[in-house]
Amino acid sequence: MLTVQDALIRLQKFWTDRGCMTVQPFNTEVGAGTMNPATLMRVLGPEPWRVAYVEPSVRPDDSRYGENPNRLQTHTQFQVILKPEPGNPQELYLESLEALDIDIHAHDIRFVEDNWQQPAIGAWGLGWEVWLDGMEITQFTYFQQVGGQNLDPIPVELTYGIERIMMAQQGVSHFKDMQYAPGITYGEAFGQQEYEMSRYYLDDADVAANQEFFDHYVAEAKRMIEQRLPVPAYNYVLKSSHAFNVLDARGAISTTERAKAFSTMRGLARDVSKLWIERREELDFPLLKTEAPKVLAGNAVRHPADDPEHVDVAALPTDDQTLAVEFGVEELPPHVVGQAIDFVRDTLTERLDVSRLTHGAIDVVGTPRRIVATVASLSAHEPDAESLRKGPKVAAAYDENGEPTKAAQGFARGQKVDVADLVKAEFDGAEHVAVKVTETGRDVLAVAGEIVGDIVDALRADKNMRWCDPQLSYSRPVRWIVALWGETVVPVHASELSSGRTTYVHRTDATPLVRVATADQLRDVLKTHGLVVDPATRRQQVIDQARALAESVGGTIDFDGESALVDEITNLVEEPHAILGTYGEKHLKLPEQILTTVMRKHQRYLPVRDAQGALMPYFVTVANGDCDDELVKLGNETVLRARYEDAAFFYDADLKVPLADLRSGIDKLTFENRLGSVAERADRINDVAREIASAVTLSADEQLTLERAGELAKFDLSSQMVIELSSLAGFMAREYATKAGETPQVAQALWEMELPRTTGDALPESTPGALLALADRFDLLTAMFAIGAKPSGSSDPFALRRAALGLLSILREHTELGAITVDAGLAAAAARLRTQGIEVSDESIAAAKEFIVGRFAQQLRDEGVPVGLVSAVTALAAAPGVATQALADIESARKDDRFAGLVEAVQRITRIVPEGTSSSYDRALLAGDAEKALVTYVEELPDHANDALPQWIPDALPLVAPLTTYFDDVMLMADDEQLRASRLGLVQTIVERAPRGIDWRALNSAL
Repeated sequence: MLTVQDALIRLQKFWTDRGCMTVQPFNTEVGAGTMNPATLMRVLGPEPWRVAYVEPSVRPDDSRYGENPNRLQTHTQFQVILKPEPGNPQELYLESLEALDIDIHAHDIRFVEDNWQQPAIGAWGLGWEVWLDGMEITQFTYFQQVGGQNLDPIPVELTYGIERIMMAQQGVSHFKDMQYAPGITYGEAFGQQEYEMSRYYLDDADVAANQEFFDHYVAEAKRMIEQRLPVPAYNYVLKSSHAFNVLDARGAISTTERAKAFSTMRGLARDVSKLWIERREELDFPLLKTEAPKVLAGNAVRHPADDPEHVDVAALPTDDQTLAVEFGVEELPPHVVGQAIDFVRDTLTERLDVSRLTHGAIDVVGTPRRIVATVASLSAHEPDAESLRKGPKVAAAYDENGEPTKAAQGFARGQKVDVADLVKAEFDGAEHVAVKVTETGRDVLAVAGEIVGDIVDALRADKNMRWCDPQLSYSRPVRWIVALWGETVVPVHASELSSGRTTYVHRTDATPLVRVATADQLRDVLKTHGLVVDPATRRQQVIDQARALAESVGGTIDFDGESALVDEITNLVEEPHAILGTYGEKHLKLPEQILTTVMRKHQRYLPVRDAQGALMPYFVTVANGDCDDELVKLGNETVLRARYEDAAFFYDADLKVPLADLRSGIDKLTFENRLGSVAERADRINDVAREIASAVTLSADEQLTLERAGELAKFDLSSQMVIELSSLAGFMAREYATKAGETPQVAQALWEMELPRTTGDALPESTPGALLALADRFDLLTAMFAIGAKPSGSSDPFALRRAALGLLSILREHTELGAITVDAGLAAAAARLRTQGIEVSDESIAAAKEFIVGRFAQQLRDEGVPVGLVSAVTALAAAPGVATQALADIESARKDDRFAGLVEAVQRITRIVPEGTSSSYDRALLAGDAEKALVTYVEELPDHANDALPQWIPDALPLVAPLTTYFDDVMLMADDEQLRASRLGLVQTIVERAPRGIDWRALNSAL
């Protein structure tokens, strides 16, 4: 049996054999191998650095007295840094797994999106969690920034979770049972350490002493920075970080102290990082002068890099050929795959259409590792084209005798033609002289090569990174390009990347690199090697395979309800291979939401249900390609059971804690540094809910429910279950409140205040739940706009767009809350924030309202409401329910042919009458027949300003005829000021007695 000790020795040898240097674990506590200065400081600056080392990683908050099978306060990481990244780090990593006797052909090994960041040290990077049969075993990150410093060259970090890897390899379910060394288990070697350090961190650590440690360490770190000594300064930063973590585990850190400590440590990390680079530069970057060996690839595959093929352009075929292009990437996040397909299709179509090449159908498909485009019947050459190049106007080009002026002569000279060759042509309605220019058509290789290269340069996603390429930037590295026109390689150059005819199929394929003879064969080659490049086909395979497996045990899968998960799975794999697993009846005692959340969010498993919709103890996982089904099944089952054991531990522990204690626990959770704790936010929600509720009528029971649910708001955020599975917020509040004996109404309101969580999600059904949900969103939007944290571009870290849409949906659905307007909600939230000492400007409130109104208009457009109708009711958006009803009334009213004429008449008034005109008039001045007739109708018209269209229309329709006559016969803009005011005031009265908030001009255009 491979012991833990053996594994560490093998990894050390593997990486030192490939050019890495060995260093030792750091001599003070660090929370991860990343924090060792051999990583955090050495990735800074231009010097190369390749290192591999073991790092005991200490996390006091993970203390479990050695009882939890998967959590330890000190766990073992093996850390590798390759700087610059060598171009094939994934392949090197897979080879290292083989050194641990992991059969990469039998297991399902996947790279699953992970966007790593550590704000406390100003660091972030993009990469993956590496999964071994469903279990995360490694964090794989291309660092982009550390200590607030942009990195160049880009390093790659591999952080192996040794306990997880070895528990899987040895087939044990508890870390204590692993063989650490021959005859010695992990528990025998380190069990006492786990228990005693857990005792210290959770129960016995002296809070006052550790607070003093923190203060002293911070002071010493600052002093060392002043002395320009980054190494000892960073040593004390780490010590201060550990002291903080001890205090945190003891529950001794308040929200204010947490925010202050994070700000202090972040500032110190930035200062140390900057100083480290300065000091290395003063030393003339010594590692730039060394001749350390390059990373040795061993048996790891290198990405395709074909030698250039000589092409005789004159010998190219003259008939149309297929163009096939493959952009080879490292695993894209699932949501980026579809974006990439759309971008490549749109750009390729646009660029070919503006070229003079003819072409047939354009088809673009893709997987996590490749985007494949084919263009049918692409012509071999652009035809030549003639165009006119504009010169001066004819009047300036020739004098009165028709002789060329200096302007004409200068233009001809600049175009290298004789002045006699100038022609006359019309440009934008004016006659100019011009010269005929022949544009020589380019061959297909030049045109297509330029287009494909530009596409690679332009690839972007919501989060982008750099790698060893000096210019390219994308969601994940672009590693190869296949570009073929018929049998010929299209020369593509994008930074240091060049095209060829070699594709890269499954990494575990017997022949991973495969040459493609012709463009027409590319898709067939990929298919032959098992790759399903069409997402629609791949998705259907996922469904068909999963359905068959579920039916084999008498179950079914709700594919409509799991549609988003099916989409994600589709773009996690290149070759779907579904496997059925089970997890045991006993776990069905846990609430269903916990079970399905773990399956969906953590494992990407499809839950299996019986005919009545109840969960069965089965799941379907979808592996990527062929594997040992039994081995992979066992691994996934083990992972899921371990997660459910953890969930049961958290659930049982939470049920032992009184709701009042859970509610007080959120005082230790920071919501946002400037806005206070989660408890302070919950208090605000409670108060805002009561304030906006004063505008509506509640029954006595509803009032009691609102008050009690408001007192408990957000309490579940301090529960172990929600800390572990944040998406269960609200659901666990309902569960725990019910178990604690709260009324069903209170429990339901606590759940409903989190709704809707996504677009199209269920809305609150009860009025107290809806009021709390509104208060939650009014507080969030007002607070974030107050501190300037509004969304920008694709960045929306506090999900304010979702909050606004949820708020609007609730107000539209709950007609009984019609008296609650956006203005009233924002005002209530702003007033409450001010009592907490938070400055809320009138400008920020106006900006928040504008944002919400903009979301309302977008929501209507997304629902298919024509733009004109959206504009017609946008002024009512502050009362979304009223605006929605107005749309329904318009749809109903337009069935009457007379309605359009009425709207046209009213909009005519708004178009003619100046804004701000008074609705008063002097009847005595209105003596004409048309005037007197209209006065009669106007004075009989009730005031419907606060009514809806159905109440106004019957009374307003008789006005159309006399109003038309009035406009035809009466000069509104009379010279006499009083007469003009009365004539305008009369028709303005009609507008002001019409339903308020309708944009009549926009409505007239829409009709």
